[in-house]
Amino acid sequence: MNRKREIKIKDKKIDYNIRKSSRISYLRLTICDQGKLTITVPCGVGLGELEKFIYQKGDWILDKLEFFRSRRKNAKFVSSREEYLQKKSEARKIISKKADFFCQKFGFTYNKISIRNQRSRWGSCSSRGNLSFHYKLADMPERCVDYVVAHELCHLKEMNHSRKFWNLVSRITPDYKKIIKEMKSFS
Repeated sequence: MNRKREIKIKDKKIDYNIRKSSRISYLRLTICDQGKLTITVPCGVGLGELEKFIYQKGDWILDKLEFFRSRRKNAKFVSSREEYLQKKSEARKIISKKADFFCQKFGFTYNKISIRNQRSRWGSCSSRGNLSFHYKLADMPERCVDYVVAHELCHLKEMNHSRKFWNLVSRITPDYKKIIKEMKSFS
């Protein structure tokens, strides 16, 4: 069930959606790249507790909403199918080159690479060895591309996020924790 509400944080009116879920046990804030705030709430949490949580996270919420507003203002939109295909082609070249380099150096083998407009992730790996990457990786710093490609290649050996997986990732991109933090500002 989704409900729309509004709250004032530091004299700024903030609209938000409440989403109830029996599958979570804690309150969760999400701000999508359109700047919409959603609070996912476990069953049994009252409005008072919810608003207290929002006020506690007020500075973070305002900061992130402003970040997404300014990002949308400065965004370079891919305005045509032709531009999208060009970006996709550019991403394929960059990512294929990285993947082939890492495969040769670390002994990975993948089936195929797909470049697409993925909604919520930079990359993914299927159990069949197919790798998919977001076309916008072409605009990312090289260290971020290295990390995403390495991350997905490591899933070819470890299809989870276990300690063994992260040890493998760190062999290829030792500063991956710093890169993950950096990438959160892009997503």
